[in-house]
Amino acid sequence: MAQRTDTAHKTAELIRAIAGKPNPKNYTSAVILAAGSSTRMNGSTTKQFMLIDGIPVIARTLMQFENAECVHEIIIVANKNEIELYSDFAEKYRLSKPLKTVEGGETRQESARIGSDVINSKAKFICIHDAARCLITPDLIDKACRGAYLHKNAVLAIKAVDTVKTADKSAYIETSPDRKYTWQAQTPQVFSVNAYRGAAYIARDENFEATDDSMLLEHIRIPVKLIEGSRENIKITEPCDLLYAEAVLHARKETEGVR
Repeated sequence: MAQRTDTAHKTAELIRAIAGKPNPKNYTSAVILAAGSSTRMNGSTTKQFMLIDGIPVIARTLMQFENAECVHEIIIVANKNEIELYSDFAEKYRLSKPLKTVEGGETRQESARIGSDVINSKAKFICIHDAARCLITPDLIDKACRGAYLHKNAVLAIKAVDTVKTADKSAYIETSPDRKYTWQAQTPQVFSVNAYRGAAYIARDENFEATDDSMLLEHIRIPVKLIEGSRENIKITEPCDLLYAEAVLHARKETEGVR
């Protein structure tokens, strides 16, 4: 009888984890990377503070994490010159979750590691996201988190629809990977805190540079599960991306209301 009770308890905990219900065992800290200089936007305003339908990109991103069930706190890793700009965000955009802003590093990889160092000591999972992916939704955030609760480490990604080429330094084709096994990584990327920190500091010590967070875990051969993302979840990088984002937000207003 005791064995059945124990099994039932573990099953209930697993279901609760997958469902993303509030659970202290799955305390999840979101680290929002907003320290970039936005050189490709060709403007004096960084992309995180550019307006889309009257609201800064970073504010739209934070509002989605505020409404995600699985996220318990939010850490903004910011550009040194912009830290003061976040002082009224909690009140202005009705952010009730614990919110902290810290100065970022010289690279995205360093900024993510800095963010991981200041998360709550209760955190079991770290959810890393690009501030410029402001079209993310609470549902997708929760989907990524639940994937990590089940598989330990998970990232949002979309299957490639175009044929992908790898090239040499002179831009001559070297290989064409099988499209069936080719995905494009997105954020958020959600990891066990211990796994991520271990991978991040090994990368630092070995001078290993990655272009996304999951590569750090790949480097030390820790498995990471791909979770189906959304083609709308683009990263605002160039001026034309702002037009796309505005179009998506307008369509959402018409079909499902402001999110």
